[in-house]
Amino acid sequence: MPPDADVGTIPVELAQKHAGIELFDMMIAGELPPPPIAKTLNFKLTEAEKGRAVFRGIPLFEHYNPLGTVHGGWPATILDSALGCAVQTMLPKGVGYTTVEFKVNLVRPMFETTGEVVCEGRVIHMGRTIATSEATLKNAEGKLIAHGTETCAILPLGSKG
Repeated sequence: MPPDADVGTIPVELAQKHAGIELFDMMIAGELPPPPIAKTLNFKLTEAEKGRAVFRGIPLFEHYNPLGTVHGGWPATILDSALGCAVQTMLPKGVGYTTVEFKVNLVRPMFETTGEVVCEGRVIHMGRTIATSEATLKNAEGKLIAHGTETCAILPLGSKG
């Protein structure tokens, strides 16, 4: 049993029965819990459609680096989530992905006063074994904070690679 019942991971057996978009629809509806990383970093999946995933989050003081800004790992993680989940929305039941490469460009610092940010990921290319996606992270005024791209390997769920 996980330490927090309000977070969890999607059981492979469930992912064998539902397409990626269906799993995210269930998560958004509260039928599946968000993953633990979302609680740790204070963000969540709020929208999903084929080829697109949107996360919203609020960086906190707990996410600061030693120099007094939000650590670069925070935007990198929300970007990775949007980038990968956009790919998963395109996948049929029984198929998953793993990130094999991603690049992040940080163009503006974040602080606990930044408030809510929106991260939108979109699929650029969907192949049989490789997919690529791009994402932006913006503040409430629509100013770009960071952007990134990702390459994902497409794999049957349960494979040990």
